[in-house]
Amino acid sequence: QVQLVESGGGLVRAGGSLRLSCAASGRTLRSYAMGWFRQAPGKEREFVAAISHNGLYTKYADSVKGRFTISRDNALNTVSLQMNSLKPEDTAVYYCAGNSRALPDDANQKAIEVWGQGTLVTVSS
Repeated sequence: QVQLVESGGGLVRAGGSLRLSCAASGRTLRSYAMGWFRQAPGKEREFVAAISHNGLYTKYADSVKGRFTISRDNALNTVSLQMNSLKPEDTAVYYCAGNSRALPDDANQKAIEVWGQGTLVTVSS
């Protein structure tokens, strides 16, 4: 079983940037399509971005398209989320997630096989 640990969250002003990282241990990430989800206070967890096993295919939520970029390095067993032009509405706990059978998205959250513990991103106005 793989374990996921996120890092890189913090406090940033609107318009700023942050880079989140998700490090895996216990099993290679190559076995999983990976995704990022987020949950804002009082809201349901929502899909942010996903990347295929080999990194050739990516998918984004409309709310982050053009601002966020997901990437992976299977040799280093890491997945990253570069977040630019951050907005206060991006404030949330961000979770890394893995699914060996399908690209993670809102429709298959229940099928996610492994979750990280989350990292908090706060964007001030």
